[in-house]
Amino acid sequence: MDSRFFRPVIDFVLQPTQEGELRRRALFWLPAPLPVLGLVYLLVGGTLSASGWTILLASSVGVGTLLLALIVHPTPLPEGLAPPASARRSLHRFRQFTGLRIALALIPVVIGAAAAVIGGGMYPLFAALVLAWPQLLLAMPTFFTITRARRAMEAWGTTAYLWHALSRPAKVTWPVVTPLVNSWRAWQAENARREQRRQEEEKAWKQAVREESERADGDDASTEASSAERTRPSPDGGRSAHEATEVLPHLGSGHGGGEEEPTEVMPHLGPGREVRPTRVLAHLDGAGADADGARESGDEDADRGTGTGRESGTGGGGDGGSGPDASSRAPRGTVNRARSLLAQGSGALGLAVRRTRRGARSTRRPTPNKP
Repeated sequence: MDSRFFRPVIDFVLQPTQEGELRRRALFWLPAPLPVLGLVYLLVGGTLSASGWTILLASSVGVGTLLLALIVHPTPLPEGLAPPASARRSLHRFRQFTGLRIALALIPVVIGAAAAVIGGGMYPLFAALVLAWPQLLLAMPTFFTITRARRAMEAWGTTAYLWHALSRPAKVTWPVVTPLVNSWRAWQAENARREQRRQEEEKAWKQAVREESERADGDDASTEASSAERTRPSPDGGRSAHEATEVLPHLGSGHGGGEEEPTEVMPHLGPGREVRPTRVLAHLDGAGADADGARESGDEDADRGTGTGRESGTGGGGDGGSGPDASSRAPRGTVNRARSLLAQGSGALGLAVRRTRRGARSTRRPTPNKP
């Protein structure tokens, strides 16, 4: 019996259309004055009488809002709208019209509560509630309300497809409860994600610590094995593993038992032969012009194979100067060498270098460029 009575009411309230959404919005604010009534009753101590001006103030505000709710209608639609645009605009304007009526119904409740607290009685609030509850009922999308709103929108000749727009599907929502519930669910989901992220990070950290400990244990085991391998005696009679390898077997300790002989890199330069210094610029060895001539004649004789002064150390020039020993003992004139080099130019250098590079014995004596 009870289910048969309440089921149509529940379906009427929870209708998933645009009309049902507007109806739920109006029904939600219908019991809103009751908490205000209980709070004011506690504040004034249950006294009913109040000052006359406070009762007049609350009554005048309630009458004004009621007249506005009865007089004000939606504005007409502009001409030349297509049916989809007309349905969309008409639905938007009817939603604004419903919200305006709800606001006009709640204003007397607030003013009446303030007047009752100021006047010290409940009469101002009672007067406001008497004028506010009818306005909440007028805000509901009933057949009479929808028809009047549609006629007002079609005042300029444009067809308002309001019934079609109100019959479109919509989610079942409540004005204040649904946003609060959505916020609560979003907060719970965010906390769940944070908790899951924290658990994953903790799990990853534990796994990293476990892997690090296992790696450290493996390193310790390998270190112990290597130390045991190093301390283990070798099977080759006590020889060290780092003993030097014999690269040249004939140089061992058992080869001859004597001192090692040096390797003979140049066989023609034995211990009994004298190594003569190489002279690239033979005419620049002496300090003067006479020494230059003596060295040139000594070089020519040595090249021809007739003079023996260079080999015996006594061959020579006209001034009694001997071979390389005497020239090496004589002081070198650095300034004279530089002057002779600058005076001769690149010709003497070219001849000297060319003669030393050819390595052949020349019978032509170069012309000295003496200053």
